[in-house]
Amino acid sequence: MNLLIIPARGGSKRIPRKNIKNFKGKPIIEWAITESMKLNLFDKFIVSTDDEEIAEISAKAGFEIPFLRPKNLADDYTSTRDVVIHAINFFNEKNVEFEKVCCLYPTTPLLDAEDISNAFQILKKSQKNVYVFSASIYSHPIQRSFFIEKNGLSKMFFPESFCERTQDLKSAFHDAGQFYIASAKTWLNNKNIFENGLPYILPQSKSIDIDTLDDWKLAELMHAINKK
Repeated sequence: MNLLIIPARGGSKRIPRKNIKNFKGKPIIEWAITESMKLNLFDKFIVSTDDEEIAEISAKAGFEIPFLRPKNLADDYTSTRDVVIHAINFFNEKNVEFEKVCCLYPTTPLLDAEDISNAFQILKKSQKNVYVFSASIYSHPIQRSFFIEKNGLSKMFFPESFCERTQDLKSAFHDAGQFYIASAKTWLNNKNIFENGLPYILPQSKSIDIDTLDDWKLAELMHAINKK
């Protein structure tokens, strides 16, 4: 059996009630639920939440709510892996074991089920205890990045790269914040998702991490363009 889990806590700070905020006519989590249910790779689809309203919306959209997540696993310091492990252990106690587990974020209105399917096949063919996760390329070389000190002056993170041509610098990638797939064993034992993993590269037109209202507005524009 394979599990797909969406972690959706109620206490988002930067965008209040972000996981069920209206996005193009329906709660944003419904976009992830509707798209992921096109997949026949998973036997169980659940939402892990501490919030009764999120649970009700998710259940109406078609996902199972087997439990309400305890509050100590729904604060600002709870990791994605903590949530997945809690779900795996919950089902193990009921003698239900999963081979593969996909964690899908709720704020992914640009999600394409085909990308999860392709990533799943990559993991299946690799036969390794690794994570396959969505990633995207940085639009500008990170070797040219800088930070600003308290005095207002800029300092480069990599000053040794200042004189190098941009075309000679290595491309850098970042977490696209859509999905993470691995065996249950990998989730339980491998702490770092991004170390020695298999990135599944998404085009920037499908990739946006919604953390601010500006991100939200941009996601709405990208969604409208993609649908056209």
